Amino acid sequence: MTAAVGTTVAAIDCGTNSIRLYVARQERDGLIELTREMRIVRLGQGVDATGRFADEALDRVRAALDDYVDTALRLGAGAVRMVATSAARDVSNRDTFLALTAAALGRITPGAQAEVIAGTEEAELSYLGATAGLSATDPVLVVDLGGGSTELVSGSAGVVADAYSANIGCVRITERALPSDPPTDAEIAAARGVIDAALDQATEVVPLTGVRTWIGVAGTFTTLAALDLGLADYDPARIHGARVPLDRLVDLCARLVGMPSAQRLALGPMHPGRADVIGGGALVVIALAERLAAAGVTELMVSEHDILDGVAIGLLRG
Repeated sequence: MTAAVGTTVAAIDCGTNSIRLYVARQERDGLIELTREMRIVRLGQGVDATGRFADEALDRVRAALDDYVDTALRLGAGAVRMVATSAARDVSNRDTFLALTAAALGRITPGAQAEVIAGTEEAELSYLGATAGLSATDPVLVVDLGGGSTELVSGSAGVVADAYSANIGCVRITERALPSDPPTDAEIAAARGVIDAALDQATEVVPLTGVRTWIGVAGTFTTLAALDLGLADYDPARIHGARVPLDRLVDLCARLVGMPSAQRLALGPMHPGRADVIGGGALVVIALAERLAAAGVTELMVSEHDILDGVAIGLLRG
């Protein structure tokens, strides 16, 4: 059942690298976006090595979340759902993180706190959000490339067929295998070994054979689309639905991997908090592009809609 016209909800996604807010209102002809915001908080800072959230990372999340709740209340949100993904699944101080989210979210919905969702639900929510409103030929493969993990989910006619969460996000790969700036050839080769091993497992669960449309969501993909379009500044309206041929995509990714962070940062649409880790994400994209090209896919479609939209749709459906 869809919520009544005028109902306003807030969706928050806290990943390894960023925390994002989406506030939307239900109208007769669908969802109306009231705001969409993103901050780099690097919650996953050092998690791969220490197994816990750094105190300064928690402080960054707390500050961003307080501001997000202020914004959601000002826009009339009557319900909120916050999902936390890869970085929050296995840390030793997860309770501290959950407590700070409860303190903020309770101002909108008493008792609410961040939900540390499984990779399969993350994939399904990403698929629901990414495919809403896009014209794509089925079967569709949605890839949500985050800081700590990459979700692959395939489906047709809006129904998920297979889903898998692989631990190969841009932050995780950078911290694990790409310590130099720019990375050395040996580091790149080691990173590709980690990525290919993870994708071997992923594609046993989510086969690529028969895929007709590849949709990429989240910051690595949207930044790649902005760079391919030659944008001086980040423009979501132009990025949403953009198509990038795979040969151009692989060339762009290879150039980003070889750049030092300062050179990446000088690129117009590059977010300052993404410049040092997008090389790791670009290597994941290259590996996926090679496999999808072999399956007959010729281009990447980029969506600005993702797990946030899926969370909001789920809230409005009750």
